[in-house]
Amino acid sequence: MTGSLSASPFTAEITQAVSALNAARLAWRGRQAGRHDVSSFPSPVELARAIEHLAAALYPVRLGGFRGGALREDDFVAGQLALALAILRDQVSSELDYWQGWCDAPFEKEQPDTIVRLFAAAIPEIRALVDSDIEAAFVGDPAARTADEILISYPGALAILHYRIAHQLFSLGAAIVARVISELANARTGIDIHPGATIGPRFFIDHGTGVVIGETAIIGTNVRLYQHVTLGARSPLGLASVGPRDRLARHPIVEDDVIVYAGATILGRVTIGHGSTIGGNVWLLRDVPPGSVVVQPEAVTLDTPTAREVTAELRAARA
Repeated sequence: MTGSLSASPFTAEITQAVSALNAARLAWRGRQAGRHDVSSFPSPVELARAIEHLAAALYPVRLGGFRGGALREDDFVAGQLALALAILRDQVSSELDYWQGWCDAPFEKEQPDTIVRLFAAAIPEIRALVDSDIEAAFVGDPAARTADEILISYPGALAILHYRIAHQLFSLGAAIVARVISELANARTGIDIHPGATIGPRFFIDHGTGVVIGETAIIGTNVRLYQHVTLGARSPLGLASVGPRDRLARHPIVEDDVIVYAGATILGRVTIGHGSTIGGNVWLLRDVPPGSVVVQPEAVTLDTPTAREVTAELRAARA
């Protein structure tokens, strides 16, 4: 034990906990078939720094705090990109080192650089997609005073910005780096978008808390979701016998111009036809034709005698 531990009033408890944790680690590793020693792993802290620099490069004035004037703006963007891409290169390299333990052949030495170069080439596309998302939010939310307000303060905008970055990295083979980036947004917003999901332009998540979008979901153009919407799978793969379609296409397809209101749950590889509206708290397991409106039965107003009975029951339950 170290000298600092010997001075602790909890030495005995720490010693016992260390021993028990050692046993737990060994038991876990023993149950993981094919597990190898991990020498490096992507860092959420470092990836958060990379996202901060990328956001500043994408939106230097609004998210980067740049105030140096138009003549110096490109230099600022270049500096932010240099910092971001250097961090991404290190994190992608760490991920490939991790996966190397499962591979029979080594990765190309230049693979991390190749992934980051391809990602850098996609950055203008990311900016264009996020711009379209912000415009859709401004059109769709009468409470928004300006598009700038949406970009800097809306949780849906933050989550979508992270998703657009993460999706590119996921598509290029940096799956863990991408997943960490998406979870950074989830931790801040409560919006969980898997980086493998395919989402078209002009995507708007209003309010957003509790939204879940699964890995194989496909979302078209000009789609709007409200809080607590789930685009999920059905049975966990470990609990059901499934074929290739259910394994590789587990989540819904939402076509263009669809609105899904708060609390709706759509599970499995179902298709929501273009121009449809899905009402709040709807549970869907089947395809919906284009132009449909799907709602729950309306709430009813109880007649006076029944209302008095229900009120009495509720009061009795609280007593």
